[in-house]
Amino acid sequence: MGDLYALDFDGVLCDSCGESSLSAVKAAKLRWPGLFDGVDSSMEAWIVDQMHIVRPVVETGYENLLLVRLLLEMRIPSIRKSSVAEGLTIEGILENWSKIKPVIMEAWDENRDALVDLFGKVRDEWIDKDLATWIGANRFYPGVPDALKFASSRVYIVTTKQGRFADALLRELAGVTIPPERIFGLGTGPKVEVLKQLQKKHANQGLTLHFVEDRLATLKNVIKEPELNGWNLYLGDWGYNTQKEREEAASFPRIHLLELSNFTKKLK
Repeated sequence: MGDLYALDFDGVLCDSCGESSLSAVKAAKLRWPGLFDGVDSSMEAWIVDQMHIVRPVVETGYENLLLVRLLLEMRIPSIRKSSVAEGLTIEGILENWSKIKPVIMEAWDENRDALVDLFGKVRDEWIDKDLATWIGANRFYPGVPDALKFASSRVYIVTTKQGRFADALLRELAGVTIPPERIFGLGTGPKVEVLKQLQKKHANQGLTLHFVEDRLATLKNVIKEPELNGWNLYLGDWGYNTQKEREEAASFPRIHLLELSNFTKKLK
């Protein structure tokens, strides 16, 4: 009958880490201007470098702002508002982010929705002022634009990114138009719920279901839902995950570890 592919965006189709890190630094400066008083360009460059390493912990974009501030507090003890930063290492962030996040949100008296709005606003302003440099801070993984253009399967995008940004990158950078009703972005509900919606759609009956993701935690959530037993699950090994996570993924019979070259072949 054919195949349906539900694809994550960041870390599966697009490497947006450069853009999201730069946007997070811009947003953090607006949110906490006092903290950046003594921060020079070399310190900013260090933060952006570290953001590439800690990127696997990010589920939703606003968390990039929290990571920028946390990295800053790790480097500059005098601005610390949370004891978490003391003695914290990059490895410690990778291992314990789910425990660290609520602690710093409370210590800094932060609000998730306000951070989501600010992060979106900063990106919107960057796009309005200089679309070319915003686009240029992202890159699609090799072979992905062609695979999407010539895909014989039915493709949906299922992402925690705001849908308008995924759409802009697909059109402007990959040269691909995906109908808006096939892009499920931030605000459309948890990915497990989106997958349930997709498998119930009349038009998708009889299709073989595939979900490609780069976050192991998301795939584990899918496995917990008996209703989603019909999905073939893939962890993209080129995305934002660690060696340790890839090894753990191998212990789940339902999760297939996927290489980029095989992924682009499958779509076509």
